[in-house]
Order: sequence, then structure tokens, then C-alpha cells
Amino acid sequence: MRFVLSAIKHETNTFSPIPTPLASFAIGRPDGVPMAGHDAVKALRGTNTPLSAFIDLAEKEGAEIVLPVAAEAAPSGLVSDEAFDKMADDVCEAVRKDCDAVFLDLHGAMVTESYDDGEGELLHRIRKVAPDLPIAVALDFHTNMSPAMAANATVIAGYLTYPHVDTYECGMRCGRTLLQALKGQVKPKIVWDKRPMLTHTLRQLTSVQPLKDILDRAIAAEAGGNVLNASVFGGFPLADIPHVGFSAVIVADDHTSAAEQLSNELLDMAWDRRADFEFDTEPLADSIARAKTLDERPIVLVDHGDNVFSGGTQDVMDTVAEAVGHGLSDMAIGPIWDPKSVTEMIEAGVGAEVTLQLGGKTDMPAIGLKGKPLKVHGTVHRITDGRYKVTCPMDTGMILNHGRSAVLDTGQAEILVCSERMEAYDLGVFRHAGIEPTAKRYLLIKSRHHFRAGFEPIAKHIVYLAGSGVTSSDYSHFQFTKIPRPIYPLDRDMRL
Repeated sequence: MRFVLSAIKHETNTFSPIPTPLASFAIGRPDGVPMAGHDAVKALRGTNTPLSAFIDLAEKEGAEIVLPVAAEAAPSGLVSDEAFDKMADDVCEAVRKDCDAVFLDLHGAMVTESYDDGEGELLHRIRKVAPDLPIAVALDFHTNMSPAMAANATVIAGYLTYPHVDTYECGMRCGRTLLQALKGQVKPKIVWDKRPMLTHTLRQLTSVQPLKDILDRAIAAEAGGNVLNASVFGGFPLADIPHVGFSAVIVADDHTSAAEQLSNELLDMAWDRRADFEFDTEPLADSIARAKTLDERPIVLVDHGDNVFSGGTQDVMDTVAEAVGHGLSDMAIGPIWDPKSVTEMIEAGVGAEVTLQLGGKTDMPAIGLKGKPLKVHGTVHRITDGRYKVTCPMDTGMILNHGRSAVLDTGQAEILVCSERMEAYDLGVFRHAGIEPTAKRYLLIKSRHHFRAGFEPIAKHIVYLAGSGVTSSDYSHFQFTKIPRPIYPLDRDMRL
């Protein structure tokens, strides 16, 4: 057999000013082209990713592996048409050369310059080449599910955890069902629906309510054999597209009545507790003042308004300024995205004293926010290549790369500054730069929940900071024009 395996992953924040060209899917590669072929197989084998699971399944079946593209970009603004067409064309060309099945590791919330539903368009293009080809699709928990995805896939399965620590398992769940179909053991049918809910990401932690028992019900149904696959998608709310919402996708074996019943049960559970999916923010100054009263270390300060893995610019400095202004000390901060400041520190050299206009290089016109640098003075403490291997449960084994980086020691804080955007979710983000996170009193990072994969085990306290930026949890900052209305909580009094 010949299997085409591919990954094309991007979570698009339509309010983000950061462009997403092809090079964004190939950070660290001098040719600016994403991984493919044997290089991709070698790099991804043994990692906690759906594509790694697909590789293992294909090799176990003795199938020839064709891997035309393995691409993932940090969440940002619209994917360029040039980038999307190149990656989609590579996949379609591999399919055109004949294959027995396709296994896709996608995100589910990609928006391009021309398409609100990037994944649906990709699947549509594959179907035009091979109308009857079996296609398995692994999707992120933050998928904005669309009719085109459901209509053009054979099997769909999604992550059941946030932080996403079950990504390899998701690939296995999805891939095994497709292999069963290839062998004539099952006849997959996709049943799906959604509810008009723009849930807050900070209320999508899957280990606690309101989501935990919803996910537990889906997991039990799949494990018990009632259905082939059961997935729940919290959705990605910072996309102004028609497909946002809270959805459930059930893959049934031929008969769909049990799947429809399960889908409605899961979605009704979510709708009935829709108010629990709202996150109430606290004034930034109050959060910092509260953090100052806490004793045990480390105290993790989480800036969720400028989180790169939701499309943030990673250079908004208001939380840093507030922490410094309140006199917090013994801090590790970062990474802050500022290639210009990195260059200045590298040119100055380790041990040199420098004064920087740090961060604040990016304007955010979609929310009317101007970039505002923070003046800092300190000593260049360390320079790194920004690369480290993930050891936490999320993306385990992957090599992360936030580009040439440098540490500035201001006395109050060691600030890690990077030249490529990357969220702090593995302790290696600090350790690779010589900063031991367990020794610091405060760790100020930009994240939402992914930080929990690496930082929660060491945290004595976690304090969320409502900083400014395009990943704010305050929906009043965003002008939605394309999302379906009415939708909760923007239309609070709506009824189904």
C-alpha cells in the first residue's frame, strides 16, 4: 500500500497583525520551505504528534510512506494564498500519483487570504483529485468545525485534552479507524453538529468543569465501542469567520442513530452550562498586587492577552511594566519577541551593559492598540540559538526554535528576548538559556493553558494577568462582522 501523510497546521487569529507567509511554516530552515520526505519522517518519528502516530501505523502495515509536507506555523494572522496553495498543491500532487489512503495532521482553525475554512478547502481539493479516497483527519481541540471538513473526510478525530497532551493518541484513534475501513471491517459515517457558543479559551481546560464530564462522556462512548470515534471541539473564538462554535464530531459504523444521540447529548450538556464557559477578567494592577502578597515560589504570572499560541504579537509590555512598577523582583520573564533588541544584545556581547527599548514594536490596528516599548537597562547575561528539546507531556520530543535569543539581567529580572515567536510551555524555554525556573520567585510568561504542561507541576501559585493584545479574553475589544449571529455570549438572551 501507498499512504500519503501530511501536516499543515495553523490556528489563525483574524485580528492578529502578524502575517503568515510560507517561511512561517519553516522556521529555522534556510530555504524557507517546510520539511518533507525522509527529513520529516526522521524529525517527527517518536514525537507526541498525530503525524508520528501516522508514521508508526503506516510502518506497521508495511506501507510506502509519502510525506509531501510537514508544516506548522505559530498562530498569527491570515495565511497567505501563496503559502496555502504551495502546501495544498504538494499534497494533491502526491495524491495524484496514486495512493491508497491519506492521513492528515491538521489544526482545524486555519483561515487564508481567500478562504475562511482552510482545512475544508484543502480537503475539497484532495477530493477533486481522488473522489473516493479514504481520508483520515486529526484535528486540534480548538477546531472551528465546518460542513466542508465533514463532507470531505472519511474519519475525523480530535484532541481530547487542553493542554494538548494526547496528540499522538489522537493520531492513533483516527488512523486505526481508517485502517479498519481499508480492510473492510467498518464503514465510517460522520455525524456532527454545533452550538452557537463563543466559549472563552480560559474556560476550556479539559481537566476541570465545565468541560471535564463532557469529554469523559465522549471518551467512554468511544472506549466502550458505542461509536468508532467521539470528539468534542471547544472552538477557537478569535476568528471572525462563519464556522466558529462549540461542536461535536462522532464517527459511527454504518448506522448513525447512536452517533446522533451522543452528539446531541454532548452539545446539550455544553449549552445548558454555557454561562460557565465565560471568563471574568481581573484588573491587571489588582492581579499583580495580589501576586505580591503570595509567599511560596515559584509564582507563575500568566499574561493571557498577548499569547503567541492564540495569535498574539508576544511583544506587548504592559504586564512587564506593571510587575516592575509594583517592585516585583527575582523574576524570569519571557520570551519577549523583539529581533531588534536581540541583535543589539548580540552586538554588545555577553557582559555588556545595554539600554533597550524592549518590545512594543507591533501595532494592532484591529483592536486600536499601538505598540509601546518599555525602556530597560541591564547586562547581557547569555546568548543562545533558541533551540531546545521538549520534555513536558505536550509535543514531547519536538525541537522548538525561537531563533537567536539573549537574556538581559536588569537586577529585578532576567528577561529572555527572542527573534522568533514561541510560547513558553516547556521548562526548556528558560533552562536552555541558563535560567532555572524553580529558583525564581516569579515567572512571567505569555500563555493561556498550554503553560500548564510544563509549568503547573512546579508552580506554587498561578496568577492570570489580563494584559492587552489580540488574544484578550474581553470580547468587547473585537469587531466581529462574519461570525454567525445570534451567538452566546455576545447575544446573551438568545434561545435555540
